[in-house]
Amino acid sequence: MVIERLALSLPAMEALARELSLWARPGLALHLSGDLGAGKSAFARAFIRGLALDGRDFDIPSPSFSLVQSYDDLRVPVVHADLYRIGSPAEVTELGLEEFLARFLMIIEWPEKLPENISPDCLKIAISGAGEARDLKLEAAGTWIEILRRDEAIQEFVKQSPVADGTRYYFEGDASARRYERVAGKAETLLLMDMPKRPDGPAVKNGKSYSAIAHLAEGIDAVVGINDYLFSLDYSVPRIYAADIKLGMALIELLGDKVFSRMMARGEDMGVPMKTAVEVLADMAKRDWPKKVPVRGGPEHRIADYDLDAMMIEVDLLPSWFWPLQKKSAPGDEVKAEFSAIWQSILAGIRPGKPVWTLRDYHSPNLLWLPERKGLRRVGIIDTQDCVMGHPAYDLVSMLQDARVDIDFGRADELLDTYCGLRSAAGPFDAGEFSRAFAILGAQRATKILGIFARLSKRDGKPIYLNHIPRVSRYLKRNLAHPDLAVLKRWHERNLPL
Repeated sequence: MVIERLALSLPAMEALARELSLWARPGLALHLSGDLGAGKSAFARAFIRGLALDGRDFDIPSPSFSLVQSYDDLRVPVVHADLYRIGSPAEVTELGLEEFLARFLMIIEWPEKLPENISPDCLKIAISGAGEARDLKLEAAGTWIEILRRDEAIQEFVKQSPVADGTRYYFEGDASARRYERVAGKAETLLLMDMPKRPDGPAVKNGKSYSAIAHLAEGIDAVVGINDYLFSLDYSVPRIYAADIKLGMALIELLGDKVFSRMMARGEDMGVPMKTAVEVLADMAKRDWPKKVPVRGGPEHRIADYDLDAMMIEVDLLPSWFWPLQKKSAPGDEVKAEFSAIWQSILAGIRPGKPVWTLRDYHSPNLLWLPERKGLRRVGIIDTQDCVMGHPAYDLVSMLQDARVDIDFGRADELLDTYCGLRSAAGPFDAGEFSRAFAILGAQRATKILGIFARLSKRDGKPIYLNHIPRVSRYLKRNLAHPDLAVLKRWHERNLPL
């Protein structure tokens, strides 16, 4: 794939470099060729600055004499190499550049000195011209082909939006495959959600993939349908300004930066925000929720039941991923069968009564405080696409047994009592049965998350999630103290102590 960008000013060329940095990931290579003074180093510096975590400016020396310069403190680590003084292929080999590929993105000036392409995922950029204008020829291979195609589609989508004049910036994502960008226009700033419909994964049970069984959203239609409906009920979900279901893109409201988890980390008083977030869930529990919602520009979106199959495929993540992490071996068939039978029996006893929309990720990274708004609208809610019809205790568990931050058990109990008081005041409500469901669903969620965090580390190369395992283990241990979970507690004591 070849793209030409002609007569670019130096600022325009640097803007292109920053735009391409939005797609950075380890293993990619950028080959910059051109005469002395063509602008290779200027392009490389702009690309590297685009990866700064806080948007700061910092010194980026030319590696002309050091040959190799590494940057470890960026959102994607980079190795910048200048091969101008290299005299032979053997000298390139001595640099050991290939060893960096697993963890770094590679930027190489004078790549013609390489004996061969350093990565199959390579973007070759030939820069020519001088003075006020540069001509660039971009030749993509491997992953870069799809990157350039997707980037071009995003450009066209943004041009038709309220931020057509906007500049695109990196925006922190989450544990999913979705990408986010902040698009800053002259009048407003919106959030670009890049969520192409993902192919179904391999079959894991009865010919179905994990995502199909667990009812995980596979496209942006779920985001649009769920958010539009919640927005119509005056909940503070991001307003969707533009969406293209086929492309899997949406421009949505940026709710601000007062994220609950960051507020907690800063030691801010969370009394009112947490209580209001509980009030939101109590309000949601009073409503009658539809099983399907319209989607602008697409077919209706169906909200699946959070059924036994979904909950069982989730708890299976513990023996599949967490057990091998802890014990360095796979569990035996008999142990797995016993674990499954125990959970089947426990979950079959859950009685949701009137199901509600269950967001499944109603916790501190996805809740924002909007003090300028009134009442329940002070709680901003994001990450709604995996919504299912489930038990109202589940989202309360997600919040009060937060996997990412410590929630004091005493404070959690107070908020649970607050919720039960709100529900009791609104009509018939069995607090004892709700507390039982809270413990069971808390154990189910903790079990699932232990497996997910182990999988993120082992399969996806994200060991940072292992830092949360002690906290989630504490939640699971506390839930197992409920009498109705005594059998599961004994299984853990025998096989996988917490």
